Amino acid sequence: MKLNVASVTSAKKIQIFAATGGKELSSELPLLVFLHGAGMDHTVWNLQTRYFAYHGYSVLAIDFPGHGRSDGTLLQSIEQMADWIPELIDAAVEISGKDGVSGSNSKQASLVGHSMGALVALECASRYPELLSSICLLGVSAKMPVHPVLLEAAANNDPLAYDLVTSWGHGTTGHFGKTPVPGMSLIGGGRALLSSAPQGTLGVGLAACNAYQNGLTAAGKVDCSTLCLMGSEDKMTPPKQGEKLAAEITNAKTHLIQDCGHMMMLEKSDQTLQALKAHLSST
Repeated sequence: MKLNVASVTSAKKIQIFAATGGKELSSELPLLVFLHGAGMDHTVWNLQTRYFAYHGYSVLAIDFPGHGRSDGTLLQSIEQMADWIPELIDAAVEISGKDGVSGSNSKQASLVGHSMGALVALECASRYPELLSSICLLGVSAKMPVHPVLLEAAANNDPLAYDLVTSWGHGTTGHFGKTPVPGMSLIGGGRALLSSAPQGTLGVGLAACNAYQNGLTAAGKVDCSTLCLMGSEDKMTPPKQGEKLAAEITNAKTHLIQDCGHMMMLEKSDQTLQALKAHLSST
């Protein structure tokens, strides 16, 4: 579906694409918003969104502005992206028929973010606590430094960047074909996704992650129910960094998925879904 969402850089509204898991948004159901990582789009959530859409949630798996099938220019920082999320929630409230009264429970949402999207969810929760009932942070750490070689390759739209991200981003499951769906190549699929994205998206996203320094401060301001979900083989955001971040959040739980890299929603889709279900059902 398409949502008309105001931009944080201008008053003009742009069309944002969001997958809904095969169900229409409903004002009677809690809103669950999925936020993808750098250079990616809504498709990375296909194995989780459909479940929640058919089990009591209104689901939006978005393409950030300038990504995938969404219009608009790329947002340049984690802070800009976090400030844009309330506009997205307002658009979802409007289209689902909710009242949109500021501060009402009907306007609250839960955010599920991966990597760059996890930083966005974290920063948003610290800035707009009244809007969020919970956050789920997948593949997260307070800081996400990016290797200079990767930053340069991504900025130049060099295919080397796609190889590096897919290689570093997957654990044993991705590298040795132990995928949950027979015949699926996580390495090949990841590279195809990154290379098909609009030029510049991966570079801008990685640069935003690299520049973000507010993670621990933001964590100290988060008071909603929080899950930090980590992969034991994650080279991009090692589990110890996720645990360090969670320790700064008042109401945070952690969950470690064994034999899993950074792309847990694809490598270990069932385990990721079970962890999200347990967290959201307790919120």
